[in-house]
Order: sequence, then structure tokens, then C-alpha cells
Amino acid sequence: MKLLITVPWDAEQMQRIQQAFPGVDFITALSEEKVLQSVEDVEVVFGDLTRKGFLAAKNLRWVQCHGAGVNNLVAIPELVKSDVLVTNTRGAHAPTIAEHLIGTLIALTRKLPDLYLAQVRKEWINWSEWSTKIGARPVGLFGMTMGVIGLGNIGRAVAERAAAFQMKIIAVDICDVPRPPYLAELWKLEDLPRLLQQSDVVVVTIPGTPETNGLLGKGALSLMKPSAYLCVVSRGGIVDEEALASMLTEGRLAGAAVDVFKKEPLPADSPLWSAPNLVLTPHVCGKSENTTAAATSIFIENLQRYLDRQPLNNLVNKEMGF
Repeated sequence: MKLLITVPWDAEQMQRIQQAFPGVDFITALSEEKVLQSVEDVEVVFGDLTRKGFLAAKNLRWVQCHGAGVNNLVAIPELVKSDVLVTNTRGAHAPTIAEHLIGTLIALTRKLPDLYLAQVRKEWINWSEWSTKIGARPVGLFGMTMGVIGLGNIGRAVAERAAAFQMKIIAVDICDVPRPPYLAELWKLEDLPRLLQQSDVVVVTIPGTPETNGLLGKGALSLMKPSAYLCVVSRGGIVDEEALASMLTEGRLAGAAVDVFKKEPLPADSPLWSAPNLVLTPHVCGKSENTTAAATSIFIENLQRYLDRQPLNNLVNKEMGF
């Protein structure tokens, strides 16, 4: 059986996969040109595919995405209509993403970026000078209300950690999901305005789909408290980036932490680069040695299940996009 790898992967983990399946013919193609040269007779793809690559894959039966998001794959109408299975690595990245989000939130609420700049300047800022030299004073997470948009693996991981900070957690989800004991309220997505109005921290962990694209536009963002913080870690395009930049610049939000963007790399002319009280990271919230190892384990188990003709784990609903 031929298996095509279309994404760069950690060398140690790649060796682990290959050693686990000596009878599988592993082929690596990291460019569109090489994919088109290699994909015709492969049965399994590990990574991603373009529409042209999919149409050239005459023997394809299964695509194992290397992350949780499958936006590119489910945007291929022929793939969605086909019998080709799509799986992802959901669950592997949730702990790391939750840690990243909580870390950036604390950086914002405790004004750590400003304090670091003072450190670079070798400037000791007394508490009595804080309001004039830094601005708004730091606030604690204790007693705040966190609103989680999307209660999947990542949303639950964030909410569970926020509960340890004694925050009140409310959430909305597009699906009927059980309410964990650490949630005060769980509503359907139609109640998003209520969540935005009540939250001191809004967390975006909902999958990126055509239905969620632009979900937090100018009107929705305007429902948030001026003292609130916005954290975005799921997919770019869900939040109106220009509206967010304007609100931060005009002081209509206390701060934001954004790791995903509509266009990546973020263009140099994006207003987000110069927006105040913003922690901007280059789509790395899910990256760590831990997550790569966990994602590899998911793939190894799924590949064994595929060879044994057993049902695969982490199947994606191609129509829904997650």
C-alpha cells in the first residue's frame, strides 16, 4: 500500500510511523508539483490536498489530516461527495492550545508585555506611577465570566483550566453537547449575543466553517463589554479583524489575544500589527513536542485500524466541516 505524506513532519515522529509499518510504502511530496507526480496510485494521504491533487488521486480511500482543522479538504466539493474518508487529530492539540490561551490572557490582564518593555528599558515602575506610565492597572481572573464559543475538545480544555482560576464559565455550541460540571450555563449558538453581553473574556474555539465565517463581525463585537478581553485560537475568518483593530484602538475592548488570521502570514498592512493591548502570535498555539507526539499516536492507531479494516477514529463529518 502506498501512503503519501504532504506536510513537513517531525523527523523523530516520522521515523516512529515508518518503523511501526515496515510493509507500507511511504512517499513524501511537499510541493504541489511533487504531489501531482506521486498521488495517482496512493491509497492514503497524511496531511492536506488541493482540489487538483484530489482529482489526480484515482485510488484514494482515506485522508488523515495532520491537525484538527480540515477547512481545505471540505472545501473540495468532489471530496465531500465522495466515499473518501477524512479524519483529523482532534484532541491532540487541546491541552497545549488551552495553556497558550490562558498564558496570553494572563499576559494581557497582568500587563506583562508593558512590564517586559519596561524591563528592556531598565525602568522600575512603582505602583504609584502605574496609571501614568502603563495605563490601566492589572486585573485578576478570579470572579470573571468567561464565555466559550464552541465546546469541543479545545473549548472544554480551556473552560476546565479557567474554572481552576475560579472563573464563571458559560458557553454556546452549534451541536447538542453535554454540559460539564464546571460550566454554569450551556446554550445553543443562537444565544451568542447573550454570551457576548455577559462575558468578561470571550474565547473563540468554534471550528471554521462557511456557517461560522464572519460570526464575530462588527455588530457582534460591539455587544462585548468595553472591559472585556477576546481570545481567538480556532480559525481565521471567524472574527472581523478590521473591526477588532478599530475597537482596540478606540478603547472599546480591554485587550485581545489572537493566534489565527484570515490570511496567513498576516499581511504587513494589517491594522492588527499596530493595535494596542493585543498579543499577536503566528498560529503557534497548538505547536509543541507534546502535540506532535500525540498526533502521531492518533495516526498510528488509525493506520493500524485501516489495515485491519476496522472503523477509524476521529472521523470528520465532511458536510458539517468538523
